Amino acid sequence: MLTVKIDRLALRPGDWVLDLGCGEGRHCHGVHLEDGVNVVGLDMDLPSLRKAMAGVGELPRPANPGACAFIKGDAYRLPFAEATFDAVICSEVLEHLDDYFAVLAEISRVLKPGGVFSPTVPRAWPEAICWKLAPGKDGYADQPGGHVRIFQEDSLRREIERLGYRFLGQHYAHGLHSPYWWLKCAFWSRQDDHPMIKAYHRFLVWDLMEKPALTRGLEALADPIMGKSVAFYFRKSAAAGEAAA
Repeated sequence: MLTVKIDRLALRPGDWVLDLGCGEGRHCHGVHLEDGVNVVGLDMDLPSLRKAMAGVGELPRPANPGACAFIKGDAYRLPFAEATFDAVICSEVLEHLDDYFAVLAEISRVLKPGGVFSPTVPRAWPEAICWKLAPGKDGYADQPGGHVRIFQEDSLRREIERLGYRFLGQHYAHGLHSPYWWLKCAFWSRQDDHPMIKAYHRFLVWDLMEKPALTRGLEALADPIMGKSVAFYFRKSAAAGEAAA
């Protein structure tokens, strides 16, 4: 289930896309299904990259497939030349980073002028509930590689605009997932075996696999109200070094 809407990237055959922090490759797989579009997934976790690569073989074969590659790499030092990519996806990554400004600078470096940047982060108020339900040492916000901040939408938007981007729009996603995380945090010490959590997880897996019209409709209603994530879309200034107004 994608957080970024691929059609909003306005991709064309021959374009190159970077999925920074690709995890198991869900957005890479979505991009790979686009006609003639090339995608590179970058992550630090090798097991996730192996799953991402294996998943490519399970996809329908595009009529005109582009390249699809996965590499281990550091978001703070992207192993690409300046202006390499036509679009960059950075989904549910920035909230994990101590110095996300440095990563935003790296993204700007490798994105072509006129390219599209789509970051997604946890929405502030559903995320704040998770922090409050499982506070303190070893709680929700005290996990290795876990979330280190809660982003306010307007503040993050202004920060990215000041780097020379034009805001294109935003939307919320995964409204049915927020209650799952609230349950996990409410029963933090039993999140692996609590019957309510296990039942809700089975529901989410069923929804993901079957995509029934009922839950798709419920998701569409829930997203604006309690979507777990917010996805942004920006276009980098076509003039190198030009600041946003």
